[in-house]
Amino acid sequence: MPDFSAMPVWLIILHGLALLLAVAAVVATLLPLLRQTAWWIRVCDFPRLQIVGVTMLVLATGLVLGWHQLPGYWGLTLLGMLAVVVVYQLIRIMPYTRLVRKQVGDSTAKASQGHLSLVMMNVLQFNKQGARALAVIQEMDPDIIMAVETDQWWLDQLRPLEKTHPYTCHEPLDNTYGLLFFSRLPLENCTIKYLLDDDIPSIHTYVDLPGTKTRVRIYGLHPKPPAPQESKTSTKRDAELLLVGKEIDRRDEPTIVFGDMNDVAWSHTSELFRRISGLLDPRVGRGLLPTFHADYRLMRWPLDHVFVSPHFKVDDMERLPYVGSDHFPIYIKLSYEPAHKVIQEVNAEEADASDHEEALEKIKEGFEEENEEEEDEATNPQPKKELTT
Repeated sequence: MPDFSAMPVWLIILHGLALLLAVAAVVATLLPLLRQTAWWIRVCDFPRLQIVGVTMLVLATGLVLGWHQLPGYWGLTLLGMLAVVVVYQLIRIMPYTRLVRKQVGDSTAKASQGHLSLVMMNVLQFNKQGARALAVIQEMDPDIIMAVETDQWWLDQLRPLEKTHPYTCHEPLDNTYGLLFFSRLPLENCTIKYLLDDDIPSIHTYVDLPGTKTRVRIYGLHPKPPAPQESKTSTKRDAELLLVGKEIDRRDEPTIVFGDMNDVAWSHTSELFRRISGLLDPRVGRGLLPTFHADYRLMRWPLDHVFVSPHFKVDDMERLPYVGSDHFPIYIKLSYEPAHKVIQEVNAEEADASDHEEALEKIKEGFEEENEEEEDEATNPQPKKELTT
């Protein structure tokens, strides 16, 4: 150990702060390896890039402070652990950089037929910049729009979209889980479903693809995040994603799943969802495109996603400008190119028997947790909180 008695106070504080951050980085890296669903474990899935930044800063500080020269090798051991943390976290993030091959290829189709564009926007229910959000959507002019965290006020703000997007499927709610769905293209069997929670809706519909005789299956999701004020575990979020994944696994049709998943692309659950569903992530090879938190540049990660079946390629994908929300909207333009489906299926992650077993177990746990909550509410009814704006 260093001789703290001979050090100035500021240097002792620097050693202590660096050591504290080192321990935090190691713990935050190890916790997600546990398959526990407690919110304080699962939130460590999110800030992998931030953990890399902090760990590299601590590594540099430790070298300047001479940890590698300390007797007993404890300093070298700690520096080695920090180096492993950096390498491991970078490996987890690497697929979502431009350093790897794209999982969904760039479009090669020249004709306008068979193209489909979408905007996913979490508006933040209490955000009152409705005109700003509407302007961003109208400028992009996508074929399909889903806005979440939308109540009746937001429906009134975005209703002008119905002039250009007359096919709608809305469920405005005042609990921050309402959703609005606008389409320029005809919808078929559009249904609002409550898969687990009786207050968390999702969109299930087919869209007729322009210029083709093809129907595209579309799911719009916004499950609860693992956060103490929302849900103490990620169980029901995971179960909702995997319920949809299992349903897709039983079909072979052009499919798009998009929404605010309240999960990052590199989490175990997101990876399991992709393996079960056979869908591809257009972000892979194109960059992080972090959408949350819009107000804090150094604390951002990708929470809003689009997953597609191998029938599609990407014409364009971008994060849209700030609309007053804590999320940036995301835009994607897809090209239906079924001739390349077999080629792109090679890029899909395959599920094995243990994946299917895990998915079924998580779905079962999700329903069990929902049933327990319903029984608790029946036994101990709580007055409903009124949301004020």
